[in-house]
Amino acid sequence: MLASADKTDIYALARSWADLVARARSKQLQPDEYSTGTFTLSNLGMFGVDRFDAILPPGTGAILAVAASRPAVVAGKDGAIRVANQMQVNLTCDHRTIYGAHAAAFLKDLAQLIEINPESLAL
Repeated sequence: MLASADKTDIYALARSWADLVARARSKQLQPDEYSTGTFTLSNLGMFGVDRFDAILPPGTGAILAVAASRPAVVAGKDGAIRVANQMQVNLTCDHRTIYGAHAAAFLKDLAQLIEINPESLAL
């Protein structure tokens, strides 16, 4: 579990993640490090999977399924046809705790971050 991820920069998250992975591989994680959480990220894109649905773990508010980026033919705002990389993401939420419109707004914000201002993720 990456604690306080909303208050941590991406570099510190990467270091924490590397530590968690190393300790998981050596079977040194404590139960509270893998049995709790509010938001889960499932990345099968790193294995080339271009689409999938992630199942929400019990007690978790949402899980984001991130697929691989693939080239696709798209129409630009001006109507011009071009090839661009596209990535599919799916968000599964527990609607008892997360309002669907808020989840949709999150996906819209995420798309804008990735498409328009990806460098802001490194701040």
